[in-house]
Amino acid sequence: MIEVGSTLVHEDVVNENFVCNLNKCKGACCLEGDSGAPLAHNELAILKEIYPKVKPYMTAKGIATIEAVGTHVTDFEGDYTTPCVDTNKECAYVTWENGITKCAIEKAWEEGAVDWRKPVSCHLYPIRITNYPEFDVLHYDRWNICSPACSFGDELKVHVHEFLKETAHT
Repeated sequence: MIEVGSTLVHEDVVNENFVCNLNKCKGACCLEGDSGAPLAHNELAILKEIYPKVKPYMTAKGIATIEAVGTHVTDFEGDYTTPCVDTNKECAYVTWENGITKCAIEKAWEEGAVDWRKPVSCHLYPIRITNYPEFDVLHYDRWNICSPACSFGDELKVHVHEFLKETAHT
C-alpha cells in the first residue's frame, strides 16, 4: 500500500494496466453484478435533485424502476446503490448508443442539463473506495468482464491511474 495523507492506495492502481475497450465489453460493468453502482451518502440528495433533468435521457425500463423504488436503493450489504432494472441487471440509469451502454446522468451532464457528471464509483471505475473511520483505501477492482480492458491497457501500456486522468476517461 502507498500512503497518501489519510488514504491508502493499493499498488495495483499504479502497477496494473487498464483501458476500457467498450467495443469489446459493450459496457458490461453497467449491466452485470450483484447490485447497482455504489453511492456515497452525499450523492443521494444529488440524484434525487437531478432526476427530473436526467429522466429524458433514460430508458422506459429505467424510468419505471426509479418511479417504483426511488433514485437509490440499499443493497443486501446495507450500502447505497443505484437501482437495477429487474433484479441484479442493468443500472436504471443506463441508456444505449450503438449497442454500448452509456450513463444517462453523464449524457445529461454532457449536454449541460445537469452539473454533476455521475457517481464517483462510476467515474473512478475500476478503482473502488473503501471508507474506514481513520482512513480510506483505494483498490483496483478486478472483474472478469474487464479482461478486454486489461489486455487493451497492456497493449497501450497505460496504468489504471493514468486511464482515470480526466483527459483519458470520458
